[in-house]
Amino acid sequence: MSKFRKDGKKELPAISTASLPDIVFMLLFFFMVATTMREVDLNVNIMVPEANEVTKLEKKDLVSNIYVGVPMRKFQKNYGTLPRIQLNDQFATVEDIQSFIASERESRKEELRNKLTTSLKVDQYTKMGIITDIKQELRKASSLKLNYSTRQTAE
Repeated sequence: MSKFRKDGKKELPAISTASLPDIVFMLLFFFMVATTMREVDLNVNIMVPEANEVTKLEKKDLVSNIYVGVPMRKFQKNYGTLPRIQLNDQFATVEDIQSFIASERESRKEELRNKLTTSLKVDQYTKMGIITDIKQELRKASSLKLNYSTRQTAE
């Protein structure tokens, strides 16, 4: 009798899959926490202007965005190359702003409706006339908290 057998027919042990569900759920949880979902698909090209005195908004859930810029290339056939207004995922006119603000207020809790801020994300080459028209409509809708989105000047 020998101490060591030399059969040569060794089987590989089975791979344990007991920890596999734990790993899958950890990965799922990580991606749920780390991923942000984009709320609005931009239909306009926006290059926000630079500014020196930039302040970050504290509560972004109380912000309604109005985008203004030249339509993307795929929309230029229908909407032209002049700057257009985008509310949520659709192109709009200046007259649609009051109803947009009203619907944004209705979607918030009653105690937060007065704290709603309107943020203008405007392309830096857009003429001021359309911005003035938007501001007039915001005044009519009693949306007086206004924010201009910019990027920090590189120093």
